Amino acid sequence: MRLVRYTQPALSRSLSPVLSAFPRSPWSGLESEMDRFFETALGDLAGVGLADNRFPVDLYEDKDNTYVRAELPGVTRADINVEMVEDYLTISGSRKTPAGEGKGEESFSFSRSVSIPESVQAEKVAATFENGVLLVTLPKREEAKPKKVTVQVK
Repeated sequence: MRLVRYTQPALSRSLSPVLSAFPRSPWSGLESEMDRFFETALGDLAGVGLADNRFPVDLYEDKDNTYVRAELPGVTRADINVEMVEDYLTISGSRKTPAGEGKGEESFSFSRSVSIPESVQAEKVAATFENGVLLVTLPKREEAKPKKVTVQVK
């Protein structure tokens, strides 16, 4: 499941000065209050990304493995560190931006820890990084895998 932020289409914003010549709706005050409410309530979700040291991860599983997927655009394989300590998987790294006009090279680091169930074989954890997407595969222990049991009817 992914969280998708809704933004008001640019067309309606650009027409606001034109539409102001028409009488205002009695609901316009309520609309602006609702907009303000959602901007403050969901404001911390607006900037999710590498710029503020946080990045989204997806966790999903099948019958054999648990997977952690992270999108890390602009990061090289050498700058990523994946570490499994006790029941936590930590993904950390850094990204450098090239020197621009009048600016030196900028660098910032990021880190994210995810709680992993005890049913994972920590010694067999594997990670791949391709096209800016990190995929960590966490194999399940045999006793944690679902088993099919036949039920006999008498």
